[in-house]
Amino acid sequence: MARADNQRLLLLAGNPNSGKTSLFNWIAGTRQHVGNYPGVTVEKKSAVFDRDGLHVELVDLPGVYSLLAASPEEAIARDELMSGMADAVIQVVDATNLERNLHLTAQLTEMGLPLVYALNMSDEAEASGLKFDLDLLAGLLGGPVVPTNGSNGDGVAELMRVALEVAEAGTLCTSRVFYGLDLETSIAAIAGHFEGDDSISARRRAVALLDGIKDVHAPTGAVETAAQETTRLQRRVGRPLDVQLAEARYGFALGVATEASVGGVHRVVNDHTRRLDSIMLHRVWGLPIFVALMWALFNLVFALGELPMQWIENGLGWLSEGIQAVWPTDVLPMLESLLVDGVIGGVGGVISFLPNILLLFLGIAFLEDTGYMARVAFLMDRVMHKMGLHGKSFIPMLIGLGCTVPAIMATRTLESRRDRLTTIMVTPFVSCGARLVIYALLIPAFFPPLWRGWVLWGLYMSGILVAVGVARLLRGTLLRGESAPFVMELPPYRVPTGRSVLIHMWDRAWMYLQKAGTVILAFSILLWALGSFPQRRTFSRDYPAAIAQAASGEEAHELEAAWQREQLDYTAMGRIGRVIEPGLRPLGFDWRVSTALIGAFAAKELFVAQMGIVLSLGNVEETPETLRQTLRKYYTPLQGLAMMLFCLLSAPCMATVAVTRRETNSWGWAMGMLLAMTAIAWLVTFGVYQTGLWLGWGVG
Repeated sequence: MARADNQRLLLLAGNPNSGKTSLFNWIAGTRQHVGNYPGVTVEKKSAVFDRDGLHVELVDLPGVYSLLAASPEEAIARDELMSGMADAVIQVVDATNLERNLHLTAQLTEMGLPLVYALNMSDEAEASGLKFDLDLLAGLLGGPVVPTNGSNGDGVAELMRVALEVAEAGTLCTSRVFYGLDLETSIAAIAGHFEGDDSISARRRAVALLDGIKDVHAPTGAVETAAQETTRLQRRVGRPLDVQLAEARYGFALGVATEASVGGVHRVVNDHTRRLDSIMLHRVWGLPIFVALMWALFNLVFALGELPMQWIENGLGWLSEGIQAVWPTDVLPMLESLLVDGVIGGVGGVISFLPNILLLFLGIAFLEDTGYMARVAFLMDRVMHKMGLHGKSFIPMLIGLGCTVPAIMATRTLESRRDRLTTIMVTPFVSCGARLVIYALLIPAFFPPLWRGWVLWGLYMSGILVAVGVARLLRGTLLRGESAPFVMELPPYRVPTGRSVLIHMWDRAWMYLQKAGTVILAFSILLWALGSFPQRRTFSRDYPAAIAQAASGEEAHELEAAWQREQLDYTAMGRIGRVIEPGLRPLGFDWRVSTALIGAFAAKELFVAQMGIVLSLGNVEETPETLRQTLRKYYTPLQGLAMMLFCLLSAPCMATVAVTRRETNSWGWAMGMLLAMTAIAWLVTFGVYQTGLWLGWGVG
């Protein structure tokens, strides 16, 4: 029922890879909102808009194959559907594989909801020779069927019109799965205990109890009868009850698909996909192809991102010069320093790498939407098992390319606690988007263009190799045991739509910009304050007089630099840096880098912000230099490589530690990860830096 006269709530349900998200993007456009379900870390997408005088909220439920709550996503989808709040449910059905998608339909029909079916990818089905009797299909499914095309938006307007009509009328789905005489008798016996419920609701709750779904409001008699009938049916048939229910639902799906398909053919056999898979999933060439694609993507990130990054850097330099030119020298000089050194030097330094972030996420989104990334997970299954991980572990690690926090949340799809813990412990070694900001600063600063793609590729591969070693160690000691087998559906290859790829890219980029405008801005101001106060009143010599009496400009410049260094040493930042510097000096780090690594614990991007701030505060050149040019004055390529290795392998940000604590329900695992990663980072960086010095790489 409607919540108000002019309000409608629509739910969008469907299998993964059915094109549900593409349809949602066409409907929602720029009005979509992304968050988390209350109390749950699963992503929630919704859109609110007005249409035909109605205030509509459309919620994109997590993509699921079943509603039996084997995962948090399935539990959320089931709970939303069973809440009774929706005015209508739109199920997105893949027309190229109707039978598989109708298994979910068989469960949805039990809900007693107004149902509308979006027969998506209809164009692909027709091109492959599949035709459906839409009127017959609608009659069999108990709700209207609308052909749609998620690639170009065809049918979306008609889908929304029909969905709102169904919501307005409150027309309930009329289709039901027939489970056989024995099961139907049991369902009727259980439903009889739900006094006051209508026949649809009573049947739905009875089937839910047989499915093993707990109903805290169910009468005691219903629960007892369900337990008795479950035992009776399993003894009589000789098979578990869940198998019997699944067989009936698959029978329903096969029957509907066959009946409604002209000629009885209801599945696309895609020769194009088969031919591509013979290459991309080849036992010998599959992995080298994946590695080569990643290498090409990393090279493109630098090659295409260099020019727009220079534009942003030049714009920030122009802004700094403009502020310094118009700011009166005797009016609030510390405020000028805050704006120029703190905000522009800190946040601006992070934002300048936005083109690299956009390009990386654009490439990953493209590979995801083609269906290739699902194949990479399949391809990596054998490798993952050899290193002690579950095949599904690759999916959270893949998500970790964007951010480690949702990657750790994604380990909930792993059934075994050992597999989950192992994956949580090693996922932070995968280079996240925040680390890419550090690489985008340091790689062009110290390495020529021909080397940049190779260095970035090497860093990502290094993180994976260390993750392999740690996983094998954990599965051989603390987390012994066999990994469960990996079963995954491979969607057909598709040409991604520009709209879908751009929306995915913008979602990641917007999160990055929000972080830059909130967390990074706040910590940049804090770091600037630590690098500016307390101010020193007395110095080792009278620098203003000495500068005025200097015999040459070079001598004056050296005196001014010494004056600035003494001031920085006196600040809170300088004191902290001097305390921790001895422990990091064997890695090639001075106090500036040491303090930047502390800031990076709040957010990895703050390493760049802090280096921008501290080098801005210590910059006495008359002509402002970009941060990369300034870095080359103070550090060697070997030190730059050491910084990147330490940031790759060291303790993750505090948000990662917090989510590890929540997902493992243990501070021991969270703190163990923090300390172990710090130790590994120190040892690896020490080995690389000292070896480089021994070989003479760190000279000059």
